[in-house]
Amino acid sequence: MPRSFSRRLALPRRVGSFSQSARLLLGPSALALMQAGPLAANAWADDAAVRRPAEHVAHAASAPKKPSAVAAPRVKGEDIVVATHRLSPADLARAQLDSLPGAATVIDARQVLRGRNLTNADALAFQPGVFAQSSGGGDGLRLSIRGSGIQVGTNYFRSGILMMFDGLPVTTPAGTPYELFEPLGLRYTEVLRGANAFDYGGLQLGGGINYVTQTGYDAQTYQARVEAGSFGYTKEQLSSGKVIGKADYYLSVTNSYRGGYQTETQANSFGVNGNFGYRFNDRVSTRFFFRYRQTRNGYPGYLTRDQILTNPKQAQSPYRAWHSVRIQPGTKFYGNTTSIRIDDQSKLDLGFDYQDAPIDIQNTSFSQIWGYKTVAATLNYTRHDVLAGHKSDTQFGFMDTSDLEAWQTNRVRVRTGHLAGLPMGQILRHVTYGGTENYFHLRNNTELFHDFWLTTAAAVAFIQKSSGVPYPYTAAGANFKQSSVNFVPRGGFRYVVSPHVELYGNVSRSIQPPNDWNLNYAGPYFTGNIPQSGMNSGAGRLRNQTATTYEIGTTGQAWRNKWSLTYYYSNVRNELLSVMTPQSQAVGASIYGNASPTTHQGVEASLETTLYEWAGNRLSLRQAYTWQNFRFRHDAVFGGNRLPGIPEHFYQGEIHLDTKAGFYAGFNAQVSSKVGAAYDETYFAPSYHIYNLNVGYEWPGKHRQVFLSVNNLANTHYAAIVVPGYIAAGKQLAVMQPGDGLGVFAGVSLGFN
Repeated sequence: MPRSFSRRLALPRRVGSFSQSARLLLGPSALALMQAGPLAANAWADDAAVRRPAEHVAHAASAPKKPSAVAAPRVKGEDIVVATHRLSPADLARAQLDSLPGAATVIDARQVLRGRNLTNADALAFQPGVFAQSSGGGDGLRLSIRGSGIQVGTNYFRSGILMMFDGLPVTTPAGTPYELFEPLGLRYTEVLRGANAFDYGGLQLGGGINYVTQTGYDAQTYQARVEAGSFGYTKEQLSSGKVIGKADYYLSVTNSYRGGYQTETQANSFGVNGNFGYRFNDRVSTRFFFRYRQTRNGYPGYLTRDQILTNPKQAQSPYRAWHSVRIQPGTKFYGNTTSIRIDDQSKLDLGFDYQDAPIDIQNTSFSQIWGYKTVAATLNYTRHDVLAGHKSDTQFGFMDTSDLEAWQTNRVRVRTGHLAGLPMGQILRHVTYGGTENYFHLRNNTELFHDFWLTTAAAVAFIQKSSGVPYPYTAAGANFKQSSVNFVPRGGFRYVVSPHVELYGNVSRSIQPPNDWNLNYAGPYFTGNIPQSGMNSGAGRLRNQTATTYEIGTTGQAWRNKWSLTYYYSNVRNELLSVMTPQSQAVGASIYGNASPTTHQGVEASLETTLYEWAGNRLSLRQAYTWQNFRFRHDAVFGGNRLPGIPEHFYQGEIHLDTKAGFYAGFNAQVSSKVGAAYDETYFAPSYHIYNLNVGYEWPGKHRQVFLSVNNLANTHYAAIVVPGYIAAGKQLAVMQPGDGLGVFAGVSLGFN
């Protein structure tokens, strides 16, 4: 006899421990793909039936927003109705990532929007294993996961992490252009540490970060947001999203300005972020993406430790006199994802994007004009089977990123030194770059026995990079090309010990090719009494950085605590760091090169604790701690020294109050140990503690919000960023950039449907 019931759905910690109500709500096809891995389910980001099941059912009834209940499919001959609150996109993304045998987290944009959103450093706070610090309030973050890209400064493409928009790669053979990463307009952000980005094709040491944008299904029809505060900061956003029949759209326009805490750090930006989706039927959907952003960031250079402690607002000479600046005059991103659900057990996802990233760097006595046009393509086939009574999920994927056009031109900017007497704007050097990276990856998850999943995976990577110097003349080594074929295996397990506790572990290989422009910085130099003297005249060979990483961890919740704890150990070969060669030493410079073997190990821990609950109010404590120990192994010059640039200990903690009436408040601390500033371990940036306060009010049941943030309450002078020098020999090197002093910021957001 048919029966019905109504229950509140509580999203469990892991997919393997889904409650029966969740299984009925999402259906067998959705759960199969969620268990298959993050990309398999993420590919349904535009299939409202899976990503937003409640919204899809309501849309079918011509009421696309805010349904209160959904009807589950018929199961085993029984008519079952499940009444539940709508699951947020971030909640569903967490469930999908929970199928991974390793460390991954989801950042809900709704929580980030409760305070200031200046840069992605604000959005990536409280993520264990992630070190993200802003340079002078600009977009050029110091971003590292598990020691990835620790040598790359703040005014370069990011390295060591696969960066994505909605599963489409933004990372190119040159690295990742950073100006498109506006934190407003997101639904959530996935952070997949280390080899846990494998299902996306992320094979680099640091893993991957996937920024998932809002769509018409989860945005307000009209929304306006304004932030303003210290250092001349203002930021505005206007956005709109709506479902229209089988189509939906989202459009966000942002504008920001900041005078700067430090001299010569004035920054402004303007950006557009939009997408349009169309669902042909329950099996086929497509979505088009467009992003445009232009930025202008002042460049103050770097300071010494004592300069930061005494006067962090000063700029390094001669950059102040030269009014140095980095301009991104207008970067464009076009993309498309198309999903084809073949049947209840299999699905095909196709993706494509094109980027045009011009750069105008006016920092030194000569300018650097860059042009990068790249394309990327993804293909992923996923299916769910039952083999000999065991659930088995398989994914085959392909990702390609290739340069279409890549070059750099240097021109005279300041007539000084050996450039004196030359006309302004004269071409000094022209460099060309090229590269393609192709990754074929295959992964299988099999439930060997109840709640114990075994993951086996492998990838083949074909990588090719090139560089040439056609002007002023072709020197020895000016035209250079290198290629390699690499095998990248992975294996892991995931065991749901109980509905509240899980264990996981994996052994994985990673590979990080050098950025195409790195090859030129590893080459020979122009010498003699010519204007190009000291510039690289050609490219040099760089090996791919590889690592074998062992990872083990646990997640769970008990006694009002929700935790994650991961330990990893990586044996790294050919790490891309600063090295000194006889040629570079002759001109007094270190270059990008392959270091002797190194080890990276660390602990990534987070803990969320409910301290007290009463009458719908909640007092909680959230904490994130990262221990990182990166060392040389018997280096000929530095022995077993620690690698500089990243703090060994980094902690963030916040006491937070949420009230039923809508008021919220948080007091948080950020603590960093001292940071090595040179490879010889004779020079350090000091440790620091900074404290921040955030209070706000959200109108219950309405999309209206106000907040007030006070950062660095004690006005502490500290070095937020260290890009290490080579050998200090007891001297103070100018390799540090200061964090902001005391700042007060306020914001208001209004949304209407």
